[in-house]
Amino acid sequence: MPTRVLLLGFGAIGRQLTGLLQPEVSSGRWALQAVVRDVEAHEARGSLGVELHSNDGSHSNDGWRELVDRADLVVECAGVSAARDLGPDVIAVGRDLVLTSVGALAYPDTRAKLLQGPRRLHVTPGAIGGFDLLGAAAEADGLDAVRIRTRKLAASLVQPWMPADEAAALRSLLAGDEPVRVFSGGPADAIKKFPGNVNVAVALAWATRGTGDSATALERSLERVQVELVADPDAELSSHDIEASGPAGRFQMRFESAPSPENPRTSGLTAISLAHTLRNVAKNAPV
Repeated sequence: MPTRVLLLGFGAIGRQLTGLLQPEVSSGRWALQAVVRDVEAHEARGSLGVELHSNDGSHSNDGWRELVDRADLVVECAGVSAARDLGPDVIAVGRDLVLTSVGALAYPDTRAKLLQGPRRLHVTPGAIGGFDLLGAAAEADGLDAVRIRTRKLAASLVQPWMPADEAAALRSLLAGDEPVRVFSGGPADAIKKFPGNVNVAVALAWATRGTGDSATALERSLERVQVELVADPDAELSSHDIEASGPAGRFQMRFESAPSPENPRTSGLTAISLAHTLRNVAKNAPV
């Protein structure tokens, strides 16, 4: 019997992920299903062989429970709001959850539910890496400061809450103009203001949380990590610069990710990282 993988969401990340998992799907080892709000709209774009199911917005209905019960693994790729709404129930009913919208962990109530079990939460790093080294340094109390600076095209950073003049100023930036810093602070505040842009910052806090109770350690790490988000009219690719320092040494890393073939506003590395995480979960915890 194939491993049954349930995707929460089937947008740019879910569609790219489906293509990346074709070796497992075409061989019959894995079978993919996806929960979406509008089945017809997704079918019009093409289901890519994924069995689509409608979610009426309520995760307490029998249809939702049945889908989760039938799945061997559940993969969230639908955004922070959906991760907060649906993720805790997946863990609670006894299924492992692979989390893409890591920003959900910045909310204390969601964090507690996702980490309390009984099943495991698997966090994917998204568009950045180097977590093995930084994680080891954090576990040895070797990091005092962690910072991430993300640069993106201005148009992708415009948010509904922005005053009209601020949004207009970002949209009007032209090549050659000076970059504009739109946020500076901690990951928890950043993810509330830019939920689609700074999941990597929360992922970095997760990776550098160190030892001890995960929820408590992550809370401390979220206070240590500093985030800077910059609108750069000359940015050809989204970039993430990480700096970390402490008794373990000084570390600098830079990541520039090509856009997703499904949506230029989404990093293509997110789905690539997710596929890698999912394969490791399936390999190390066979179902």
